[in-house]
Amino acid sequence: MTAKLLMIQGTSSGAGKSTLVIGLCRVFSDLGYSVSPFKSQNMTSNFFQLSDSTKKMASIQAIQAFASRTEPDIRMNPILLEPVGDDRSNIFLNGTIVGQMTSERYYRSFVLKKGISTVLQSLEELRQKNDIIIIEGAGSPAEINIAEYDIANMLLAEKIRVPVILTADIERGGCFASIVGTLKLLKPEHRLLIKGIVINKFRGDKNLLKPAILATEKITKKEILGVVPRIEFTLPAEDSLDEVKIRPTNQSIESLNEQVDILASRLKENLDINRISSEFLQLEQN
Repeated sequence: MTAKLLMIQGTSSGAGKSTLVIGLCRVFSDLGYSVSPFKSQNMTSNFFQLSDSTKKMASIQAIQAFASRTEPDIRMNPILLEPVGDDRSNIFLNGTIVGQMTSERYYRSFVLKKGISTVLQSLEELRQKNDIIIIEGAGSPAEINIAEYDIANMLLAEKIRVPVILTADIERGGCFASIVGTLKLLKPEHRLLIKGIVINKFRGDKNLLKPAILATEKITKKEILGVVPRIEFTLPAEDSLDEVKIRPTNQSIESLNEQVDILASRLKENLDINRISSEFLQLEQN
């Protein structure tokens, strides 16, 4: 068994990558596939303690595992960064702290020398156990100041040749500019990996978006795959910029399961799951 891969990247932090991964994990689990989430590198202060060890991973990957109907696995989040202030973070590799580093030291001395090999090994081991892996990017792939070290986005996507769906948050404004700008800043070979775009967190009449969607598709030569409405739920915030911090232990399993099912239902209503299955994941149709 070697899992098929799909990657969700975003035009910014808070674009909805995590929630799209949660929903897609549940959608494909509902279809009978063995599914796993994956995020190579995550910066967060929201942790999940694995029950059989002292190791910890990002809470959001544990919730994505729950959505996949599988147990959290440290390989789903091989690199974890816990910000401690003054441009320093505690660095966890496979759930175990390996030191505290500044961002400069992390990028120049750790990411490409040790981090990427662990990421690829973890991903390969998960691929041998699953049918599908939904990979979450981090922040934006167009952070050109760290592009040569960005193993959470296009460096990883290029190495594993994974199809990428780019999502943008329309609620905050500047959605179409962020889509066009992101694609313009990517290297041509990375731009080719993006197979489509999702507009996320929309409120209102979708018909009003048609002119902007057509213009964006003409400029970028990328198709808008769907417009996902704003969905009210209380899942743990992941990004350090997010204001609300809710730990998964504050929610009952029943409540969390209900919210994940609602999210999966909205994705099925607003995205072409059959196309994602056949064209992007290249799954055989039942």
